[in-house]
Amino acid sequence: MNGAETLLHTLVRGGVTTCFGNPGTSEVHFVKGLDTVPEMRCVLALAENVATGAADGFSRISGGTAATLLHCGPGLANGLSNLHNAQKAGSSIVNVVGDQAQFHAPLNPPLASETLNYARTVSAWTRQSKSSLSVGTDAATAIAQARSGGGAIASLILPSDVCWGPGGSIGTVAPFGPRPSVPDEAVSAAASLAGFGSSTAFILGDDALCGDAPRFAAAIAAKTGAIVLAHSFIRRVERGGDRPLIERVPYAVPPAQKLFADIRNVVLVGAQRPVFAFAGPDGVSGPEVPGTLFSSLGAAGDDIEGALREVSARLGCELLKPESSWAWDPIERAHGEISSLAFGQSLAALMPEDCIVVDEGVTFGRSAYGATHCARRHDWLQLTGGAIGSGLPLATGAAIAAPQRRVVSLQADGSGLYTVQALWTQARERLDITTVVFSNRKYEILFNEMKRMGVDPGASADKLFSLENPSLDWVRIAQGFGVEAATACTMDEFNDLFLHSLTRSGPFLIELQIPN
Repeated sequence: MNGAETLLHTLVRGGVTTCFGNPGTSEVHFVKGLDTVPEMRCVLALAENVATGAADGFSRISGGTAATLLHCGPGLANGLSNLHNAQKAGSSIVNVVGDQAQFHAPLNPPLASETLNYARTVSAWTRQSKSSLSVGTDAATAIAQARSGGGAIASLILPSDVCWGPGGSIGTVAPFGPRPSVPDEAVSAAASLAGFGSSTAFILGDDALCGDAPRFAAAIAAKTGAIVLAHSFIRRVERGGDRPLIERVPYAVPPAQKLFADIRNVVLVGAQRPVFAFAGPDGVSGPEVPGTLFSSLGAAGDDIEGALREVSARLGCELLKPESSWAWDPIERAHGEISSLAFGQSLAALMPEDCIVVDEGVTFGRSAYGATHCARRHDWLQLTGGAIGSGLPLATGAAIAAPQRRVVSLQADGSGLYTVQALWTQARERLDITTVVFSNRKYEILFNEMKRMGVDPGASADKLFSLENPSLDWVRIAQGFGVEAATACTMDEFNDLFLHSLTRSGPFLIELQIPN
């Protein structure tokens, strides 16, 4: 057994059995080792940013740890954008990065680079293995680090000589302990602030958006009148059906400021303080009014659900029965001309039970979240770090994590082009993904941002932000990657195509032609 095989056995023993990769020469011993470790599923991506984004999606849905296999520093660099998003999401990922043999790197071969430093920019833990005999221990440590704090990125750099050298002992990962309890004083403070009613907002972070945590938060709101919100950029929220309705902190500045105008106390429930994606000339960075008091009810990785349960108990809240509070009623699908509101209505009407929605709809798709509050039960995943190009890879990883569930991918056309190679992996793996591309043929969000900054878009903006001349043909692009596709120019055509996609296995793409 060589070092690469030791690594594979350690990953599998540690419960890491899915790897998304784009290997090269320095990783061939890992690839060969797959023949002897059939428990490891390795999924090929045609670009590293697809592999890292898919690992993010897999971790979000599975709740476990995914692995990536990347080729040297430049390969890692190609995947950094979606590792940035994964870091913001708190996903659990072990990056395995091949590198130059240790005796060869000082000669400055073409792929020699600052691999370890690249990894540090997105990783909570990094290490370069120095010996094939230590790979098992190093890999076990990487897995443990990737599971710390509710989820993190751990990067293990493996020079080629470490991979081909004689392997040592297979590493063992210690069982992960229970989540830390939130301090009693924080629970008491949150219960006290809830008593101020609608002038207090509870902002739920990612760990508070799944399981029973939202129901405890809803009970607190029903008892006290406090406002419950999800933070703006969601890793995963379980919603729809009999689950409580939770609005997000708006992305756009004016709606966010309007929402917070009468709020004087904010309880951050495993969440960070709300902040705008970009500052403007007015010098304002967040939606709150001056003098707003912020209080923390736990951090990411803490027992957030337990903390909300305790706050609810101290206030004497009655946990509302789902059927008496949030019942799903049939929604009529929209007809006629395509619009953002019409799309949201049809999506809410047609979404299958227990599907997974991956949202990188950017501008046109922004209303879809609000429109689907009362849809059937589903999970909602979102771009978390602002680095566009996450949607198609996230959908790919989510579908591999939950093969029994339909994935609905809402994809803006401009950001979809960053990682369009993910369609090939979807076709190759026969993943049940319905992708809806919002084809408005421009970077609409940038026009909006210019206006917010007080800058009038001119001829240069029209040219630089346009995706026409030539226009993109998403149907032919998808078909070129092996994905069946069709165009919808009306809501009726969309309704028919969406329902058709649900009756077939494998991926299907709908190009939704947005009127300009």
